[in-house]
Amino acid sequence: LIKPGTGTVTDAPDFDASADAETLYNAMKGIGSDKEAILDLVTGRSNAQRQEIVQAYKSSYGKDLIDDLKYELTGHFERLIVSLMRPQAYHDAKEIHDAIKGAGTDEKCLIEVLASRNNQQIHELVEAYKDAYGSDIEEDVTGETSGHFKKMLVVLLQGTRDEPGVVHTDLIEEDAQVLFAAGEEQWGTEESIFIMLLGNRSFDHLQMVFDKYQEIAETSIEDSIKSELSGDFENLMLAVVQCIRSVPMYFAKRLYKSMKGLGTQDNTLIRIMICRSEIDMLDIRECFRMCYEKSLYNMIKEDTSGDYKRTLLALCGGDDDLAGEFFPEAAQLAYKMWETSAMTKVQCLIKQVFITIVSAVSSGTDEDVIIDIVANRSNEQRQEIRQAFKSILGRDLMKDLKSELSKNLERLIIGLMLTPAEFDAKMMRKAMEGAGTDEHALIEILVTRSNEEIHAMNAAYEDGYKKSMEDAIQSDTSGRFSQILTSLVQGAREQGPADWDRALVDAQELADACNEDSDDMEIKFMSILCTRSFPHLRRVFQEFVRCSNKDIEQIIKNEMSGDVKQAMYVRSVKNQPNYIAERLYKAMKCIGTDDRALIRIMVSRSEVDLFNIRKEFKETHDCSLHEFIQVETMVVSFHILHVE
Repeated sequence: LIKPGTGTVTDAPDFDASADAETLYNAMKGIGSDKEAILDLVTGRSNAQRQEIVQAYKSSYGKDLIDDLKYELTGHFERLIVSLMRPQAYHDAKEIHDAIKGAGTDEKCLIEVLASRNNQQIHELVEAYKDAYGSDIEEDVTGETSGHFKKMLVVLLQGTRDEPGVVHTDLIEEDAQVLFAAGEEQWGTEESIFIMLLGNRSFDHLQMVFDKYQEIAETSIEDSIKSELSGDFENLMLAVVQCIRSVPMYFAKRLYKSMKGLGTQDNTLIRIMICRSEIDMLDIRECFRMCYEKSLYNMIKEDTSGDYKRTLLALCGGDDDLAGEFFPEAAQLAYKMWETSAMTKVQCLIKQVFITIVSAVSSGTDEDVIIDIVANRSNEQRQEIRQAFKSILGRDLMKDLKSELSKNLERLIIGLMLTPAEFDAKMMRKAMEGAGTDEHALIEILVTRSNEEIHAMNAAYEDGYKKSMEDAIQSDTSGRFSQILTSLVQGAREQGPADWDRALVDAQELADACNEDSDDMEIKFMSILCTRSFPHLRRVFQEFVRCSNKDIEQIIKNEMSGDVKQAMYVRSVKNQPNYIAERLYKAMKCIGTDDRALIRIMVSRSEVDLFNIRKEFKETHDCSLHEFIQVETMVVSFHILHVE
């Protein structure tokens, strides 16, 4: 099912089909036509309302509205307006028909339409095609395509994919293993396996399968498809995977490609703007802006002209850049509207960190043995090792490690040997002790931990330092920043999915708060950002764009300052792995590495989402995290040796 409320075109209030029909008739009678009146009316009505206008026009004037529009208008503007007047299923049917008739086949159009439509939309498309052209769409498509590409299109045309929410938990690992066996594990590829699974399982199920596949194959499903498949079939399967990941992101990329470079792919631009304007255009706008450092609105504005441009901009629904230039760091984030939760082995990366840092240590200890053991055990297993060490040798392993290792290697190894709660508590303590407070560390830890992790950290802090973490925070910080941290350290954030109605109310409250004085604004932002669930907040941010036509990050940047601004952790809510990847980059990008931040993140995320962080780092900075760590920590090692 399509999520409600993220389109830019909705039902017009006080709708009167006969009055609208009269307006269009008057706009087209006589010499010339009032194009502005036409585009304003057509883009201001939902598709269902436009169908009523078509009927009213025929009843009142005995003429076909679409024929009259074709006669009065020209060029891309005519194609856009006429396409808007067709029912969506008939528009899709025409796009498919145009793609396979005449000289050559437009495979990209076939891929885009059939990979992105849900079961209901596919069934309506099949019926509309039959009604409009008197032939079977499957027969027409198979007559113009071949091979595995044709087979996958046929599967998609059945519209028999499991419905959203249907997850076969007992088949997730099996499906991942089957895909692996059909591709990476054998010479050649069993394409039929890919077709069967990717064409029939629900998006929710396949997202989990892709996570499991990543663990098994140690590569993404996308990379496997690129290496195993080819041609139109490869492009189709990649499009299906991209839609499974995030339909809005898929269309954001399609829109960008339609306008970048010389010449515009107007058919693609028109098709997407029409078909998504009532579904998820706000989501697409957000994905577009975060990926390409500019708003969709401005790219359309720069790439098109005249009434055609004005109509497209109306469908776009507003300019995300209206509030001013976006925060550069936010613009760099290749934001994805999906969350991945793969629990992937990353010992190889951690080991590389150890080996690079250990080059600065010259002692009699066999660091390689320590590294190999610690890097290749889970935290749960490390706790068993601690206990066994004491039982067998009667000694405290942690004290022995501290005496044998030094500097960053000691910090890293000890950090890994602590429980996650003990390590977080220690990092919070380090951030507050001594001269000066590491506000960035406090924010990073508290905004990325679950309620359960915060509760465990609170208990570990009180046990280890005989003081509550809340008291420590309040004695070391002040003002609104202290209030925000105190709220977060309660570990009382709501859980569960977005509440659609409440999200709209929350977004409106945030928008209204922007007009209040700074204290009231900060209080309102804190009350919502510190208490609502992350899925709910993501929805609130989308509704905020609708309410204010501004980006919430830009508002925070412009209206808030200092630690309070940093604590309003919007980027962590939107995409936590990306936020952490950016924290890693900042830890290493300047002269001198922030080793404490590097160790803190690598230790705390190694068994959680480090693989996803790696992917985000690569996409954002065009360099693998592995390579970046290797270069930066070698510099640190050289510096340590030089000082000694």
